[in-house]
Amino acid sequence: MSRMPTVAIVGRPNVGKSALFNRLAGRKIAIVHDQPGVTRDRISAPCKATTTACTIIDTGGIGASLDDGFADQVAIEADIAMQTADLILFIVDAHEGLTPIDQALAQKLRKAKPPVRLVLNKVDHEKHENVFADFARLGLGAGIHVSAEHGRNVGALVDVIEEVIAPLVAETEAEAEVAEAVGIKLAIVGKPNAGKSSLINAILKDERTIVSEIAGTTRDAVDLPYQFAGENFTLIDTAGLRPRGKRDSSVEVFSAMRTEKAIRRSDLCVLVIDLAAGISAMDRKIAQLIMEEKKPCLIVLNKFDLYHPDAPRGARLEEATEHVRRELFFLAYAPFVATSAKKGQAVDHVLKEALKIRDKAQNLPGTGVLNRILHQAFEMNPPGSDRKSGKRLKLYYATTALNEKYSVIPVPTLVLFVNDKKLMATSYEQYLTNRYREKHPAPGIPVVFSVRSRDRRDLKKDER
Repeated sequence: MSRMPTVAIVGRPNVGKSALFNRLAGRKIAIVHDQPGVTRDRISAPCKATTTACTIIDTGGIGASLDDGFADQVAIEADIAMQTADLILFIVDAHEGLTPIDQALAQKLRKAKPPVRLVLNKVDHEKHENVFADFARLGLGAGIHVSAEHGRNVGALVDVIEEVIAPLVAETEAEAEVAEAVGIKLAIVGKPNAGKSSLINAILKDERTIVSEIAGTTRDAVDLPYQFAGENFTLIDTAGLRPRGKRDSSVEVFSAMRTEKAIRRSDLCVLVIDLAAGISAMDRKIAQLIMEEKKPCLIVLNKFDLYHPDAPRGARLEEATEHVRRELFFLAYAPFVATSAKKGQAVDHVLKEALKIRDKAQNLPGTGVLNRILHQAFEMNPPGSDRKSGKRLKLYYATTALNEKYSVIPVPTLVLFVNDKKLMATSYEQYLTNRYREKHPAPGIPVVFSVRSRDRRDLKKDER
């Protein structure tokens, strides 16, 4: 899925952020008013001024001394924009001159990951430009002189935006073309002799990989292209992972390293379990590795034909389900398919399920939906007070970050801005995960939280 670049407009109150936002959006969306602090919400819209498609975000003012209790929220909103944008436009008021809040914000922005461009607003005539050299002290260059209200020099600003975002889009499109040709990269992983190579051969309907009763026959991670239902796949056959202490040669050690690398570069991990033998400690170890890498996962219960073969299929499947969910409870997000690779039973279901996982992953919840889900979860079951401090976890805002490179199956990070991240208990995070999954089911996709503190001490720093 191609991600559109995001441009965040930040600055203290009443410097003309909303006027510039409206100018770039090509229509009046944000409220423009002389009263500082009118904009309190992140407002986003497609940018109509640039040739390259991008999203612009108008933030609330930073360091506003509002008398209605919105100061905290305003600062949090700006923080979110700065941490999720591809480009930051730092707006200052040229007429009012350099202020302590501008300096504090500039100090913060110099540490920001995305590039920052200084924009001096309310410069209505070119003869006034040399008057504002004092802003060079911010350490962000001479800046671009504009008048958002009258449209002066906005074209030059658009060129600056294009310089930053056009290469990002070109890079993403190039990655998308490569990804489309490669298709969904499936890392077929599991312990030795679980039937990984047999599964691949059954899918390919060919004996391209070595199948042997001897554990550890596959030494290298082998990429095998395949087409199914008009879709491209790359099947990565990997060496079976054994405990480190039982790796008896340097070849096996390097094979294990390649397997771990295959997991990291895959779009979806297919964990093959020898169901007839039952889930072992090594199966759990591999599942743990997949979870730690935050990878989408599909579990294949292989050798299902040997699992209680005399019992009815429904009873066997029910017992297998209970076994998997009990032994791999921490990988509960992964759906599973029961197969017999040796007999070629239900092997196409592996690829069908992979396509379902990919399609569901594209439907990411918007920021508004995400906040409603999580705030409702807090209201239904508020977190308890911390025993030592007596403080209670508070959720200010949540957003979705997709800052990784192009991926066929994206795994978003849900960024939660809270009063103190140390108050987030593991059990409560699991509760939020469950509530999120109820409202936004995406089988096979892990829920990844990034909890960040944003307390009043941070706000005080902004105002210095």
